[in-house]
Formats: sequence, C-alpha cells, structure tokens
Amino acid sequence: MLNYLASLPGAISQGLIWGIMAIGVYLTYRILDFADLTVDGSICTGACVCAMAVVGGLPLWLAMILATISGMLSGLVTALFNTVLGIPPILSGILTQLILWSVNLKILGKANQALSARNYKLLVTQLNPAWQNLLVLAIFCAAVIGVLYWFFGTETGSAIRATGNNPAMSRAQGINTNVMKVIGLVLSNGLVALAGALLSQFLGQADINMGKGAIVIGLAAVIIGEAVFGRRVRNFALSLLCVIGGSVVYYLVYQTVIYLGLDTDLLKMLSAVMVAIFLAIPYLKSKTKVRSKKTTDGEGHKNA
Repeated sequence: MLNYLASLPGAISQGLIWGIMAIGVYLTYRILDFADLTVDGSICTGACVCAMAVVGGLPLWLAMILATISGMLSGLVTALFNTVLGIPPILSGILTQLILWSVNLKILGKANQALSARNYKLLVTQLNPAWQNLLVLAIFCAAVIGVLYWFFGTETGSAIRATGNNPAMSRAQGINTNVMKVIGLVLSNGLVALAGALLSQFLGQADINMGKGAIVIGLAAVIIGEAVFGRRVRNFALSLLCVIGGSVVYYLVYQTVIYLGLDTDLLKMLSAVMVAIFLAIPYLKSKTKVRSKKTTDGEGHKNA
C-alpha cells in the first residue's frame, strides 16, 4: 500500500502533462468540431524536437519553444490538407500522422533518445521532489488555461467557436471558416507538442512510439472531465480545468489498475473501454429519460 501511495504523485504529474495535451484535443473535438488524429504524431514530434535540441546544447526554454512550433507546423499541414485539398478531417489527420512518423524518426536518428536529468537541466523529472514537479506542471496548466481563456474571448477566438458551432451561419456572417480551422488546428497541435516536450523530460527519453494511443487518452480526459466535473459548468476556463481534472482521474485509475496487478498488455484495451463507457453514459441516460417519460405519459393517459 505504501508503494501505491508513493506512486500517486507521479501519476498526478503525468495526468497534468497529458491534461495539457487533452486541452489540445478539446479545442478540436469540442470547440472546432474537427476529428483530428494528428495528435498521435505531433505529441511525439514535440518530444523528439525537445530532446534533440537539449542534447544538441540548446537552452531548455528554446528547446520547448521549438517543440511547440513543430507541433503548430504539424497542425498547419493537417489544416491545409483539409481546407486547400478538400480531404476529410479524419483522413487529413491520418495522413499527417503518417508523415510525422518518418519525420520523427529522422529527427531522432534512431528509435529513442535518452534525456537524462543527470546530464541536462530539465524542468520536470522523476529525480525531482514530487512537490516540485507538481508545482511546475500546475503553473504550466494555469498559464495554458489563462492564455486560452483570454484568446477565446477575442474576436478571432469567438470566430473559431462560431465556426465549430455553426459553419454555415459563420460563413453567412462573413467569417472565413477555413482560416479559423487553420488557426484552431495550429493552436491545438502546438499545445499537444508542448505536452510532448514536458513528457519527454518526465520520462527521461523521447521514443518513436510514445505517441501511440494519444488520441484515446486525450478523448478519455475530455469525456471523463465532462462526466465527472463538468456537468453544469458553463465557464470556458472551468471547462478547460475539468479536462485537466479528467486527465488526472484517468491516470489515477491507470495507476490503481497497475497496482491491482492487471496484465500491462491489456492497458491499451482498458483505455479504449474506459472511453467507450464514458461516451455511452450520456446516450444511455437520454434513452432512459425518454423511456421513463413515455411510461409516465402512458400512465397519465390511462388515468385520464
């Protein structure tokens, strides 16, 4: 039990890192209404760029900026596939993801690159005290939420939200929906790559396979956050905070399952099942309400 309790700060730290990535997924999935699968590649791109930049002697802050820019460029490619070439959103993301596999392999030059905290000065590592990692990551999360809250209150941010909500009406109001999609996807994948840069530091390596299943984790965080925390939340900043909360809950459950001795080969399946369950809950609730309403109405007619 003591080992389990000792592992919880690490699980929370990973939850906060993936929470930043989940916010990127939230921007496309909920705000822009764009099914973007680029994230499986862009989170790895951010990790690879950050790791190789640090190993190459660049300052950490510059390495993280370059990682974020690499993710923004990845989102730009997906956006251009969709807006310029007319490729459907899902296929656009898949194509970019395939491109990024080769790009990431070229960046690393091999399957993985170690990023040891003993050799380089990093922000979040497993060698740091738990409170230090949590403090740094909490500051990052707060900064991301603050910047996004400000941005989506601007005219451009409002136009992005309108584009996702009703593209036809947005075009009728003179909004260039293609440009809004580009901005949204660039912003989303920049956040995803930033999360990848933090993740590479925390794990102590950048690996070519570290992005596999990222979209599932991101969706899990969004759905869990909405189901557990965000039922009556209307404030945009609190909605983003709920997404991060969902990511933390996901990793706490993940850590608990590992502690209980589940075969680690089944963890990906567990992730998919968790997402399916939380996605199904709203639908099943609505079906139950409709049935109960029909039953009530039927009894009312009989009594009448």
